[in-house]
Amino acid sequence: MTSATRAHAQQPFVLPEFYVPHPARLNPHLERARAHTKEWARSMGMLEGSGVWDERDLDSHDYALLCAYTHPDASAEDLDTVTDWYVWVFFFDDHFLELFKRTQDRESAKAYLDRLPAFMPLDLADGIPEPTNPVEAGLADLWRRTVPHLSPGWRARFAESTRNLLNESLWELSNINAGRIANPVEYIEMRRKVGGAPWSAGLVEFAARAEVPERVAHSRPLRVLRDAFSDAVHLRNDLFSYQREVEDEGELSNGVLVLETFLGCSTQEAADSVNDLLTSRLHQFEHTALTEVPELVATEGLDPVEVAAVLAYAKGLQDWQSGGHEWHLRSSRYMNEGALDGAARPPLGLGGLLPGVGLSAADVKALTNRLGLKRIRSFTHVPHQRVGPSHVPVLAPPFPLTLNPHLDGARERLQRWCAETGMYGEGLWDDQLLAEMDFTLCAAGILPEGSPGDVDLAAQWLAWGTYADDYYPLVFGRTGNLAAARLANARLRTLMPVHPGDAPGHPTTPVERGLADLWQRTVGDLGPEARQAVFDAVAGMLDSWLWELDNQALHRIPDPVDYVEMRRDTFGTPLTMALTRLGKPALLPKTFYASGTVRAIEGAAADYCCLLNDLHSYQKEIEFEGELHNAVLVVQNFFDCDYPQAVAVVADLVDSRLRQYQQLVAEELPVLCADLRLGTDELAAVTGFLRELEDWMAAIHHWHAETGRYREGALLARYGGGEAGQTGEAGLRNRPGPTALAVPIGPTGLGTQSARVPAFASPLG
Repeated sequence: MTSATRAHAQQPFVLPEFYVPHPARLNPHLERARAHTKEWARSMGMLEGSGVWDERDLDSHDYALLCAYTHPDASAEDLDTVTDWYVWVFFFDDHFLELFKRTQDRESAKAYLDRLPAFMPLDLADGIPEPTNPVEAGLADLWRRTVPHLSPGWRARFAESTRNLLNESLWELSNINAGRIANPVEYIEMRRKVGGAPWSAGLVEFAARAEVPERVAHSRPLRVLRDAFSDAVHLRNDLFSYQREVEDEGELSNGVLVLETFLGCSTQEAADSVNDLLTSRLHQFEHTALTEVPELVATEGLDPVEVAAVLAYAKGLQDWQSGGHEWHLRSSRYMNEGALDGAARPPLGLGGLLPGVGLSAADVKALTNRLGLKRIRSFTHVPHQRVGPSHVPVLAPPFPLTLNPHLDGARERLQRWCAETGMYGEGLWDDQLLAEMDFTLCAAGILPEGSPGDVDLAAQWLAWGTYADDYYPLVFGRTGNLAAARLANARLRTLMPVHPGDAPGHPTTPVERGLADLWQRTVGDLGPEARQAVFDAVAGMLDSWLWELDNQALHRIPDPVDYVEMRRDTFGTPLTMALTRLGKPALLPKTFYASGTVRAIEGAAADYCCLLNDLHSYQKEIEFEGELHNAVLVVQNFFDCDYPQAVAVVADLVDSRLRQYQQLVAEELPVLCADLRLGTDELAAVTGFLRELEDWMAAIHHWHAETGRYREGALLARYGGGEAGQTGEAGLRNRPGPTALAVPIGPTGLGTQSARVPAFASPLG
């Protein structure tokens, strides 16, 4: 047994083959940065006497090498500054570990963290406190050296990401205290804050002198670039740091451990799945950079200087990915024995494992990973496959259900409203279908104590959103007319004037008439801030439908993380949450709703409902509509598994998001309320806030069990596949199936059949 083999035997898993599409480059000022940062760390008190590091630790970690790889084009002075930032952030991580994670002293940890934002004033003229420890001293020095070069917008964004990185360390500490391992969705969201990659993206703007224009800094394309970059950085780090974090430090915030626990699989299988997700996030980055960023540039009319900054920023993020990977292969901080010399995996190429002609199975798998070829699978789904009735596991009601007593009258009024707006006139809906879908039942559960007018408004918003959600793919998706869809969105925005004095546009279609009426009745007495909140929620839903149409045009199953996050908008959850607060006295401070705890509570509730909907709507969307946006299909594609396995994964995720909601309410919300020093009336408002969310979840669960929208008999009648009530095989036999275009994609000839990619397909008619 070779020394490399013995080393690998001691590791918990074999590192997978990584997809690294861009070669790493090294900044020529490396040695200067090494010398500078050692003296800087010593001057800040981070070395001898700190109880955390000594000079040997700093030398072995070699953060200057990390920054020289991740910022290859930075000037010597900027590389010094960036390297000091990384020394500071890694020192903070280890300092926090020694002081608080090992002792699990949350109260002292909070006091420690609460002081740090004072060292990041947006205006240096406001002054900085006197530091009391190396972390404070380093932050004060770096802030003074960095912010004069950048705008107030960058300062605010970077300060926020730094606060997130610092404060969410309490989340890690709370999980350690509770012995709790996060679910995958929660982990990805929280890891962005704790892991600090959004913070790294901010330093890319500084080092590359590529500050993104403030007017597009929060747009979806740049947000997705930043988030995909962050997730890939963190998932890569999780693979390399698993042994140190999980086995040595007892850390629970590691993606390999999260998937190992959630999926109930081996450590090696979990590591391979984390690598697949890492690759998927890199694919998402590339897809966004090549398709969404150019459109953003055009629609926002960015000038040449702004375009150059955006492109330089994207390039800087790419450099960071490749450089970060190269550093992980070399740093003593991580599990990387044999990875640098290729000993971690068998060699690639013909006969890499076995002599003779042909590729070994292991070679093909490694080559697929290295080249990122799994992305092809996302484009090869055959639409309209016969999948049979949706298999929905029995899920107990999340909370008790109470129905509004005004339900029956609201049903009649909804029928009239839909007729008046013209929803029955385009062949999409009729009164029988509306009755089967029964949106009023859902509204009556969401607002059990609401007035008749409240229930009417809620039911009409549900009906309008669902009608528009059906209308967009039918009218714009099947024709591929994305330009018309964008014009339709622009017209819908004109129907929602934020300022009361602004004149609304003139509605001409059922979708426009419905929105115009709902807008006027919803926001008529509200101030600009509340009107803006509703506008943003509706606009986010409209934009999410364009995202779906873009994927449909490309025949692309979305990346799992992007799907879950966009699903909240396509389902309309921000709109629902905005509507629940309208017209109510503002008893709770804005900091309550902006807190990480409340956002996590709302996210868990939203995902519970969205994923529940995907379980019920699978047959409708996949078989009858040829859709690509369903969590079950996304899981099938990502794990390359069958339908029952994917259903089990999604059902487990539904259950885990509900349990997370309950855990947040029981454990983290009381801490937040105590931190904000909420009084009696405010605590009563918190109880009301939770009741609204729980009524919403209970109503969504009950509606899915009762509605006819997803029943196979109704689907066969609606989509022309058979008569109403003709279900199962009899109904399916009467429906024409899809016909694939028999055009192979890939090599042809003797012995190449297994290398071909399945053809793209389209249904007849």
